[in-house]
Amino acid sequence: MTDQRPYAALLAKGENRRQRILTAAQRLLKRHGWRGITLGRIAREAGVSPAGLLHHFESKEQLLHAAIDARDAYDEAHADMDADLITQLLQVAERYHRAPDLVGMFAVLLMENLATDDPLHDRFFDRYRASVRTVAEGIRRGQRSGRYRTDLDPDVKAVEIIAFLNGIETSWLLDPSIPLTEVFKEYTGSLARQLAPGADPR
Repeated sequence: MTDQRPYAALLAKGENRRQRILTAAQRLLKRHGWRGITLGRIAREAGVSPAGLLHHFESKEQLLHAAIDARDAYDEAHADMDADLITQLLQVAERYHRAPDLVGMFAVLLMENLATDDPLHDRFFDRYRASVRTVAEGIRRGQRSGRYRTDLDPDVKAVEIIAFLNGIETSWLLDPSIPLTEVFKEYTGSLARQLAPGADPR
């Protein structure tokens, strides 16, 4: 039988290097944005050669997408999609605290890609639309089950909720002293009262 240990060790070393590159890219993107960094700078930050970086990521754009993939994978791994909307929102503050570089990178890249000809615009636009749809569907589930009032437009409320998330994310990155957990508790408490059957629609 062929000994697979050297091959496994080589794979592990390659994955470790790839992860170092991604982590360095996320850190630099948070500080400088995609316009302010080069692949060479990321390679130096990660402690690899430019050729070593290009072995894993063939272009800057590919690396940018991989960095956002990592943020999306982190969110998916730590989000309880079976929980109700209020519970899911309460979990967001903890995710921010656990991965500030991912949060910062995402916020900076979002602001840098608002124009339609920016390299990541379509991806961020699609992600935004998907987030609104997901939240709106969560509200509809609550309406169907009788937990949420039915005289409320889920699509409009979903836009408001995503706007809150984007806004508090930026505010917290600007001022990390913001009591993030308390702000989320206050917002979700108010939201729960608004969504409750019999709530004053005004």
